Amino acid sequence: MNTPKILLVDDDPLVLDLLATYVEAFGFSPTTAEDGVIATAKMDETSYPIVITDMMMPNMDGMQLLKYIRENHPRTSVIVVTGYDRTFTYTDVIRAGATDFITKPFSADELEAKLKRAVRELEMVSQLEILSISDGLTQIFNRRHFDIKIWEEVHRADRQGHDVFLLLLDVDNFKRYNDQLGHQAGDRLLQSIGAIMKSCIRENVDWAFRFGGDEFSILLTQITMEQALMTGRRILQKFAEQNFLESGLSIGMARFVRHQNNPWETDIADLIGRADKTLYTAKNLGKNQICVDEKLLTQ
Repeated sequence: MNTPKILLVDDDPLVLDLLATYVEAFGFSPTTAEDGVIATAKMDETSYPIVITDMMMPNMDGMQLLKYIRENHPRTSVIVVTGYDRTFTYTDVIRAGATDFITKPFSADELEAKLKRAVRELEMVSQLEILSISDGLTQIFNRRHFDIKIWEEVHRADRQGHDVFLLLLDVDNFKRYNDQLGHQAGDRLLQSIGAIMKSCIRENVDWAFRFGGDEFSILLTQITMEQALMTGRRILQKFAEQNFLESGLSIGMARFVRHQNNPWETDIADLIGRADKTLYTAKNLGKNQICVDEKLLTQ
């Protein structure tokens, strides 16, 4: 991950300046806040993977800030700095949600070690999250992440007034291809499809998934029907250029339709069902082509 930004929170300007000097010297990008209220406002504007906070502060103390972070920014790591009076113990702050603890006065070496540990833990969590939502073979997202992303995108589309299109893809004659050339060749074909899909969509706007086996899907957002069709045709063309013998791709395409009286789950299921039906229309019409849901064409 990139070097994270760090939010420093302390009502003592001397301590705040010292923290900022140290953190910047370690290669991080510090932002300062004089109390918890200011810190929460800054966190609502910008994401901070790590917060270093004092405990005894006016307006909102460290415990209250910890509670706010746990409830509103649960992925943020918090390192607590407290004085010799030990008003709050190590156990207190860890139970409240802090990831580490430093006692004033602190040394630069101790602060650097705590920060590096927090960064390593964030990197491990990030890697585990990527593994949990990715397909190991094709390096695109998996079905688990599809279920999350489709929910997010149809809600966003409804709020912002744009369309979402779902493309379902299935490899034609995949079993025959595997039987003739072996499973390693079949894996290479699937990997090529993943690479083709990623090359034909917009990063962080559209989303490609492997459902499992030889089934794939794409969510296209903020796009017209003709542009969505062009994306599907481009995928077909690039796949044909790979010359995988008698194999091809059948694609079914449908547009999300929101019915206000329906639960969201019903409309999402309707979208998947229409795309799946259209995919099998493409199969029945001779394979290796893209077909569009009839509802989409008549609306």
